[in-house]
Amino acid sequence: MDHRVGSIEVICGSMFCGKTDELIRRLRRAEIARKTVQVFKPAIDNRYEEQRVASHAGSTFDAVAINSANEIMKNLKDETTVVGIDEAQFFDESVVEVSQYLADYGIRVIIAGLDMNFKGEPFGCMPVLMALAERVDKLQAICMVCGEPASRTQRLVNGKPARYSDPVVIVGASEMYEARCRQHHEVPRD
Repeated sequence: MDHRVGSIEVICGSMFCGKTDELIRRLRRAEIARKTVQVFKPAIDNRYEEQRVASHAGSTFDAVAINSANEIMKNLKDETTVVGIDEAQFFDESVVEVSQYLADYGIRVIIAGLDMNFKGEPFGCMPVLMALAERVDKLQAICMVCGEPASRTQRLVNGKPARYSDPVVIVGASEMYEARCRQHHEVPRD
């Protein structure tokens, strides 16, 4: 009988810190270890490729684009032993239930996502996933203002910091976001 111990791993941090690169690195290592890997991403994230997760640095990995984390269960193959989930902050609370179920079933679940939104507040279900995970890695980028380690994502609108009242979810890349340290992260209040 094949006994597998499931787990949840979370890779988090600001934009441009290497979350997706680290996710892809772990997925490739799992394939080298002859594990069966499936990767899922939110359909809303269509910045690069529709059927692949892609890092800002250019690394890619085949993925299934889904609208809800519940679709993971519908698309899960019997032989899958490792599930990757990219941009988890865009999923609703069902991503927590699905991740818990998979880990309880013996599957290694590797999740990447923003831990904070552009306001510097916890983003979606990421704090809950971090609390439930066996392993959490918080990566840092480089502040685009001072060059120090950055833990926050700065949204820019016409080159100026986005306002606190702006919508939380706007998918974009370097044309509208920068990594910033705590000191240089700005969110003007209305």
